[in-house]
Amino acid sequence: MNKPGTQRLQGTDGIRRETKLASDFECKGLTPQQVFLEKGWITEQFMELYAYVHIKNLPGPKKAKNIVVGWDPRDPSGIFIEAAIKGIRKAGGNALTLGIVPTPLVPLFMLHQDAECGIMITASHNPNDQNGIKLFSPFRGMKPLPSDDSRLTHFISQQKYSAIKSLLLKGKRKDYRKNALELFSEFTLAPENSWIDESINFENVVLVVDPANGSLTGIAREIFTQAGVGKVFEVNGKLNGDVNVFSGVADLEGRDRIAAEQIKNPGGYFYRHQAVVKLFEVGRKHKPFLRKGIMRAVAAIFDADADRFFMLEYDPFKDLLWVLSGDETAILQAKHLSTQFPEKYKESLYINTVESDLNAAIAAEKMGLKSELTAVGDKWILLEILLKHLEKKAKGSDCPKQKRLVFQREAKKLKKVGITSIASLKKLAKILGEKKRPKEDANSVLAVGSEETGHNITESKFTRPDGEAVSIYSGNGIKSALNTLVATEYLNLSPTKYYNKISRPFTPGFKGTLYVYYIQQELFFRGSIVWRKVKQTLMRAAKKRSYQVATRIFPEDPDMLYISLSAGKAGIFVRNSGTENKISINLRGSKLDAANLKQMGQETIKILFTALKNCDHHFFKLELDALSQIASQPLNEKDLEIEKFSKTRLVTEMQKQSLIEMSSKGFRLTALGKWYVGN
Repeated sequence: MNKPGTQRLQGTDGIRRETKLASDFECKGLTPQQVFLEKGWITEQFMELYAYVHIKNLPGPKKAKNIVVGWDPRDPSGIFIEAAIKGIRKAGGNALTLGIVPTPLVPLFMLHQDAECGIMITASHNPNDQNGIKLFSPFRGMKPLPSDDSRLTHFISQQKYSAIKSLLLKGKRKDYRKNALELFSEFTLAPENSWIDESINFENVVLVVDPANGSLTGIAREIFTQAGVGKVFEVNGKLNGDVNVFSGVADLEGRDRIAAEQIKNPGGYFYRHQAVVKLFEVGRKHKPFLRKGIMRAVAAIFDADADRFFMLEYDPFKDLLWVLSGDETAILQAKHLSTQFPEKYKESLYINTVESDLNAAIAAEKMGLKSELTAVGDKWILLEILLKHLEKKAKGSDCPKQKRLVFQREAKKLKKVGITSIASLKKLAKILGEKKRPKEDANSVLAVGSEETGHNITESKFTRPDGEAVSIYSGNGIKSALNTLVATEYLNLSPTKYYNKISRPFTPGFKGTLYVYYIQQELFFRGSIVWRKVKQTLMRAAKKRSYQVATRIFPEDPDMLYISLSAGKAGIFVRNSGTENKISINLRGSKLDAANLKQMGQETIKILFTALKNCDHHFFKLELDALSQIASQPLNEKDLEIEKFSKTRLVTEMQKQSLIEMSSKGFRLTALGKWYVGN
């Protein structure tokens, strides 16, 4: 949510919320919009309404539009899925259904079929009690930008659900799953996309695949097998709705390694994470061969909708797992491209978001790449890529001078205020005579786009049925996994040097993130009371520690508070999550900055706990209850007197907020937890 008066229903990437059936007594008497805004829940009625309004207001001639629809398996009943499809068809759209598929397949199939829209029904890495919708535009597969979201929000606020409830289904429903999966397999394994050539041999790799009980269940295992991986073990492959439960990338965030004691039962954080336990098992089994460099033991970890990927690698010399997040995998991929194809990728872009380790960009620059920093969200990486493509075309010898000047003038205006709509991008493209799907130049403008959380973007290509070659850029977990495996196979190092390289693909800086969950996000926006108080606190703390201080505005995320320290060598940013009900203080800098940044974060996080916690939120009440129980005596999760359905999520999120920690006797309060309970 943005500030009052300019609210958008969407976060970083579409809508997502906890789900609730419209028939629930707590929803009685409320419209779907009121349930969403006042209760923070998505009902099946809201899903229908959202899909209906979006399709009804798509630009273009009034004709039956083809809409590609996929979903992850978090809704085994199908109630929310069917509601969205019903909304599409009531609006006159033809639903081309793909079933349970990875998110990147939706824009791929949309562009392949020349469809008018793509819809993915998912809440991505969020807990399995949530669902949502991601949208894709046929203009280069772009996701909606903030003005597009605001426009859709306006139409939704005007639409009465009662007016569409009894409408007849106008559009058709067609099953394209078989066609789509064949396309995805062919697309993924194509050498230009997988990077697998005749010199690559994965027979020495033992791979544990964790699809997080999500969209890649069965699919990833088959693709890795076809790619020639020696042994593939799939874990967390149930399609029962348990997405991201003790699985997937979310629990790996912020970690650089997993030690053996962390899988011990009880007490170990990862003892219920099958992929972690399995990788230790196969790594230890093959330890002699791993030490000789004859084999590798690796895990590919995805999230529920499979647009994110982390890699784990077992180190036989230290008996631990190295965690490679989006930063590490991106640098390995960038190193591979810049080494193997130096002419093609010379001075190409390395784009990462503010969440990334600042040293990742420094490492990319040393490879001869140009680094660019964007706000959080893979849509901003894609936007930067598209802008560079247009700028490159404008500088080309075949572009008339008059067109070039007009383009440069308009681009400068838009960049100053921020490009916030797909329409403005189309306007720029139209100046140059750019088609909807332009043919790419021989040289790429992008080497790698990276989000630390695992969205990595490199160029992919496919051929449409009409023979046209098209490039696509999107977060694609399995492509990133194959590309990282190729990049690491090319390292060609002795075993000890190999594991040293894997553990540190670049010299890491300091990264820290502090969270507050169950909050009133609408209270934190540019210029709000809380925003100003946080800014003043951080500025004062930075100056006290002799940092040069400057604030930086990102037009694409104006409500983010970003404080640059020492001319960008360190930084702190505070922003509402666009995917979950939480806010974070993000600390980035060198190892030498770590102590200062941690102290500054601790000074500030209490402001957010005090000012933003939502006393009416169901989980806020559960949290206080659980903390009061733990304050009396150390307790294990099973001993907490909290409703079973919410317990696991609650405990995980209390740990992420650093309110509790595990001791030999069970969970106990941290210093922050004691302060919070006492206030």
